[in-house]
Amino acid sequence: MNTAAKIGLYGATLALAFTSAYGIGAVADPLTGKTPSAPHAAHQESNAMNPADQHTPATPPLPGGLQISQDGYTLDLLTPRLTAGQETPLRFAIKDQAGQAVTDYATAHGKDLHLIVASRDLNTFRHLHPTLGPDGTWSTPVDLPAAGDYRVFADFTPAGQGAKPLTLGADLAVAGPYQPRELPPQKTTAEVDGYDVTLEGTLTAGQMTDLTLSVAKNGKPVTDLEPYLGAYGHLVALRSGDLAYLHVHPEGSPNDGTTKPGPGISFMATAPTPGGYRLFLDFKHQGTVRTAAFTLYTNGTTTAPTTQHEDHSAEHH
Repeated sequence: MNTAAKIGLYGATLALAFTSAYGIGAVADPLTGKTPSAPHAAHQESNAMNPADQHTPATPPLPGGLQISQDGYTLDLLTPRLTAGQETPLRFAIKDQAGQAVTDYATAHGKDLHLIVASRDLNTFRHLHPTLGPDGTWSTPVDLPAAGDYRVFADFTPAGQGAKPLTLGADLAVAGPYQPRELPPQKTTAEVDGYDVTLEGTLTAGQMTDLTLSVAKNGKPVTDLEPYLGAYGHLVALRSGDLAYLHVHPEGSPNDGTTKPGPGISFMATAPTPGGYRLFLDFKHQGTVRTAAFTLYTNGTTTAPTTQHEDHSAEHH
């Protein structure tokens, strides 16, 4: 699949914002790649008394994952509650306008559907690939370490000509002793399983900027990253507060003849609004997929001073 197609899917387009599909590519384009999806402008009729002005300015589409239903499709979460620390099957279905479970999907990045589970405090993150049953029910085992409120995101494209990628979201409750946690501080380096991942670049609300994430191990740059779902890295971004889903893919692809397998993975990103975002980078090396997590604030946003100390990755399955 070419890069444009990748950006088109995981769109939520992380807008990492991390753009949607697998970002999380084109999720209504909160964080987008270089070739963003065309916005679908919506006009609202004015209720003003003056008939000369019947329309307000076009409003941008919502970021992905904020709605449980969109374009005639609904995320039906069949397992709305889990218990912390217990592995349990998480089951859900995508229903069409007639209330029937969808069983036919367009494959993107090697999968028919990508599932993201994240805690509301953005300390826990899972990127999963569930199994589809013949009745249209998806299922995957999940073990979440902490109690609290979570958000489930289903990123998919229904089969059929002209079908658009969608990211639907639903709330998930996880029972157990609850300890509130703050959004991790903004740092430029994250450590995961002996790998150091360094983030270069900034986010500017409403403007496209460059982000580069570089992978090193034992102080040496990693130059043999392995393709994972058709790319050397996948970036998902979630907006702090409402968990708006943004997902982008890197520039280039493993089979384009020019993109190097590390150490740097480059993204183009646009944050839809000022504020804090939590970024999750999936990368594969020596047969294992790992996730490095970062907190990043848009330029001008008031936050604690940036430090250069390492930030441990989000809890990842």
